[in-house]
Amino acid sequence: MSRKWPTHLVIPDCQVRPDVDTDHLRWIGNYIADKQPDVVVQIGDFNDMASLSGYAVGKAAAEGKRYHADLAAGKEGMGKLMKPVRKLHKKRRPKRMVLTLGNHEFRIEREAEAQPRFKGTLQLQDLGYEKAGWQVVPFLKIININGVDYSHYFISGAMGRPVSSAAALLRVRQGSATMGHVQNVEMAIHPRTQKTALFCGVCYLHDEPYLTPQGNDVRRQIVMKHEVHDGVYDPMFVSLDFLKRKYS
Repeated sequence: MSRKWPTHLVIPDCQVRPDVDTDHLRWIGNYIADKQPDVVVQIGDFNDMASLSGYAVGKAAAEGKRYHADLAAGKEGMGKLMKPVRKLHKKRRPKRMVLTLGNHEFRIEREAEAQPRFKGTLQLQDLGYEKAGWQVVPFLKIININGVDYSHYFISGAMGRPVSSAAALLRVRQGSATMGHVQNVEMAIHPRTQKTALFCGVCYLHDEPYLTPQGNDVRRQIVMKHEVHDGVYDPMFVSLDFLKRKYS
């Protein structure tokens, strides 16, 4: 009898904020309930935290943005995702649910550091990820699961910039690694070891105003990794369009 290797479901950047459509999170929850992956990894930037954006300070885009509204939108979206999962018998739920914090969630810590009066008032626990059942991994900390490194992104060089391509990620990590942060989907597989570097794309229905129409013309998806062992796996891209047809 052959050994059953675990499956990983990767949920890319969701960037949930007020007034954007989050129905896809319910579809993903239904998919998890149906396929029952062993591990679920949300790669970070689940919450957009637009109220803390440094880019919008002093601009019209910052008008009306509120911290409590950002948190409420994120918790509502998380509720849609987790509701079908919670209905599963405990033995059928994912064995691990891991969320690697992204730079958008890190805005909370950055703001509290820049404005000491907010220390203890603004904190990552406000997001409610742990209460929702996730193992939360700090921003840019790397977690290895079945031989695959996961982080919101991986840095290249002393300046701390994200690696620029999947091929570069494969060279930097010298093994399998998966990251989010960027809109594009890209994969590099080592020809000998079959280790895989993956840019997993995005997981939202809305368009981002700061991107051009071409910049918003990207794959929107989740990624199912089958038979994950020692960093080797068979990837399957599952589009949000498919999830809508099958699981809405």
